[in-house]
Amino acid sequence: MNLFITFDYELFFGDPTGSAEKCILEPTQRLIEIGERTKTRFTFFIDIGYVIQLEKWSSKFENLSLEYKKVVGQIKTLQEKGHDLQLHIHPHWETASYTNNKWSFKLDGHYKLADFNDEEIQQIVSSYKSKLESIIGSKVNGFRAGGWCLQPFNRFVEIFKKAGIKIDSTVFQGGKMSTKHYYFDFTNAPSKGRYRFDDNLCQEVENGSFLELPIGGYRYKPGFFWRLYILGRLMPRRHKMIGDGNFIAQGGKKYESLKKPIWDHVSCDGYYSSKLNLITSKFSKEGRSDLVIIGHPKSMTRYSFEQLEKYIRIQQKKNSFLTLSAE
Repeated sequence: MNLFITFDYELFFGDPTGSAEKCILEPTQRLIEIGERTKTRFTFFIDIGYVIQLEKWSSKFENLSLEYKKVVGQIKTLQEKGHDLQLHIHPHWETASYTNNKWSFKLDGHYKLADFNDEEIQQIVSSYKSKLESIIGSKVNGFRAGGWCLQPFNRFVEIFKKAGIKIDSTVFQGGKMSTKHYYFDFTNAPSKGRYRFDDNLCQEVENGSFLELPIGGYRYKPGFFWRLYILGRLMPRRHKMIGDGNFIAQGGKKYESLKKPIWDHVSCDGYYSSKLNLITSKFSKEGRSDLVIIGHPKSMTRYSFEQLEKYIRIQQKKNSFLTLSAE
């Protein structure tokens, strides 16, 4: 089976967003070190809207100028080390302002690409992709939508074709959410490691224009989240996220998970990493061709760094680790 370890390289979007040092730079450096020790390469989906805003505001704020240099420097280091860099768009960065040493956004009506009109979407996709390519000096053809929000996809087909985007990894099979800011429904997505599609993310089309590499989905029981809750209080240094920001509210999902099983993505973040070998074995027995694992540098913990490295060393003996650019 092909295994893809992917990371969304970004800040938080609640209040506060967290610092670049704790959410991005420090945890990503640890991932670079794991990659070097295990000779494994990861795919990083770069939230390039953040980088664009850093550059825009750096002329007014010396700290943002330094932050921009550090972030761009790390992106270039990732490429030099052989990691795969692809496009990640959180379009609410279009509304960003920086005052009193913090970022502010207008999330309402701006969190999803679908919240914008067609002309605005074209401009965002084109300019964000061009900025990432100018930093890394090579073409980008892979994409992951911020918040998994990329529906209805028929609005994006021609824009993506024009931009040269050929591979998507937004879908997580079986996932569904509808809140004030989020909307996605992948309950009808093919139960496959990969498939091709055209104007519907969840409808397989033979010889379709785009390749979907969906993030794995898994049903987590309440006991899993109770253990996480308890461990976080008994051993906070080991189980607390490296990132120092807050998530956007997700409609009571946190509390629901303590009461009944929930379907969620396969992830190497925090305590989710404890399930990676079990889930990989399950998918392998089902004959799946691929498993995409999602992670976020900001959401990694001391525990998950350890578990990720152990997972890689175990799975290297059985499966292949790939990046999107290898497709």
